[in-house]
Amino acid sequence: MAVVTGCFAVGMLAALTSFAVRIDHYAYDLMLGWQADEIWTPQSVIVAIDEQTLSAGHGVPHIRQIETEALDKIAAAKPKAVALDITLHDDVDEVDDKRLAAALRGIKNLILPSDEMIVNNLRRWEDPSPQFMEPTTHLGHVHLEITDVDGVRRQIPLMEIFDGQRRWALALESFRVALDQPIIESPDDLQIGSVLIPARRSNGYPMLIRYLPPGAIPTVSAIDIDQHQAMLRGKTVFLGITALSAAHDRQLTPTGYEMAGVEIHAQAFETMARQRFLTPVVDHTIWALCGLIAVAVGLTFEFVPGWWAYALGGLWLVLAHWTPVEFFRHGMVFPFFAPVSVAWITTVGAASYQHFFVRRQLHQSESEKSRYQQAIHWVAHEMRTPLTSIQGSSEIMTRYSLPEAKRQQLSEMINSESKRLARMIQTFLDVERLADGQMELKRDAFPAAAVVESCLKRIAPLAERKQIPVHLEKPVEGTVTGDRELLEYAFYNLLTNAVKYSPSNTEIRVSAEMRGAELRVAVRDQGIGMDSKELKNIFKKFYRTKRAEASGEVGTGIGLSIVEQIVSYHGGRMEVSSEPGKGSCFTMILAASEV
Repeated sequence: MAVVTGCFAVGMLAALTSFAVRIDHYAYDLMLGWQADEIWTPQSVIVAIDEQTLSAGHGVPHIRQIETEALDKIAAAKPKAVALDITLHDDVDEVDDKRLAAALRGIKNLILPSDEMIVNNLRRWEDPSPQFMEPTTHLGHVHLEITDVDGVRRQIPLMEIFDGQRRWALALESFRVALDQPIIESPDDLQIGSVLIPARRSNGYPMLIRYLPPGAIPTVSAIDIDQHQAMLRGKTVFLGITALSAAHDRQLTPTGYEMAGVEIHAQAFETMARQRFLTPVVDHTIWALCGLIAVAVGLTFEFVPGWWAYALGGLWLVLAHWTPVEFFRHGMVFPFFAPVSVAWITTVGAASYQHFFVRRQLHQSESEKSRYQQAIHWVAHEMRTPLTSIQGSSEIMTRYSLPEAKRQQLSEMINSESKRLARMIQTFLDVERLADGQMELKRDAFPAAAVVESCLKRIAPLAERKQIPVHLEKPVEGTVTGDRELLEYAFYNLLTNAVKYSPSNTEIRVSAEMRGAELRVAVRDQGIGMDSKELKNIFKKFYRTKRAEASGEVGTGIGLSIVEQIVSYHGGRMEVSSEPGKGSCFTMILAASEV
């Protein structure tokens, strides 16, 4: 599970990047566009000061006159409340301002805007001029600062505090006035009458806006109010500028359209009226669910065999992609990137680990099978000679009546070869145990001369048959620490190979010398030798040299690999020098001390 844990951590860290946030926003916008249509009668109407209205009213310089005329007509329609999204902080013209103030006094349940202003690097509220505040005490902030990385307006802060003064959002204040209920606060939500708005106080009560499709909220041009007064009656009216040339608060929305601030506040109002809120999932829920996905993937590839694991892994991937959609259907916003990245990274990681783990097991199994086959070949090769001697001697003793001296000689040969066979078996078992790490190497100290002399005596009969003298150039010195039987086997194997692959009537020379803390024991023959290609492969198992073919000797190519293994276990190394037609020299280099 360490691989899965690491992949889970990488996936969650990736979900914190700005790229992941953009993907989450894109997925949110898609899911918001997929929401099912519902039967809903909007509780608000937008009265828009659009291009047509500005043109008829002679443009922005006469905005107070346009507002006054629109408010008088709205008042005649008797709406439930009117929210104005045009700041009134300054005095423009005395006559126009008085007319506008009079029009404002004619509105029942009036909500005026309050915007941000910066004075001496301090953020303060820019409230309406006192003459416009006379008819009402309802203020709503219209501050819509862009906070998302892609500039899309997905939520609004329902509360802002500047210079110690708090303002509710224009949409929220309008909703409160329309219901004629107080706002009850708690750390996790706001309540107005029976409507509970899920939002956290710590972040200024941010509320995600569930946008209605474009055109769903009725919009009336301010110049056409007279023809649509019935549409305004009993509704909450949002009056503001929507003209492209004059609206400076237009922002991109998840619907793909830009909206003026008055339209965004109307959408937020309808979200509260519909009570179709979207609540972000808390962080610990995200971590817990992503952790469950990672655990499920890990257990799948741990315990499910074969292609079933990959099929089930694909199912977890589908589930991870569907999880945010299912949460959204229940009014909760679950980030898209986190579960998807965790699912993909853990699936790829676990699948890759399982693939390579299975391959490693298969390789190990094949390696063990190969080693078993090599062991069988080694046994067949190395034990053939003593078994042949025992079998031949026993048959001679059984079939023929032999003199006592000859019988005694054959009995001694059988006994000697039997012991030799037993030593071979023990050597074989020791080498296998060492290879498997099941046995520690013996650490006995013994003179190197004892090993050399013992092996020279054993090789003498074989060398005499081919009339090959074996010369020890000088007395052997030094003490070796290790397993004497294994080292005897290794050195004896070098001697037998030298005899096997040397022509008759040649000679073999053995030398041993101390060089510092190393004992170098060399066996030099006068055989056909080897080229550089053969020297690179000489210690590989089952590699048969050309000199074996030329000499007619049948071997398995195992002996030298075991020799190299034994010397390596003793902390030493093998050196080989050879040239075609000039013989070969095998040198065992072992750690040793002076006698």
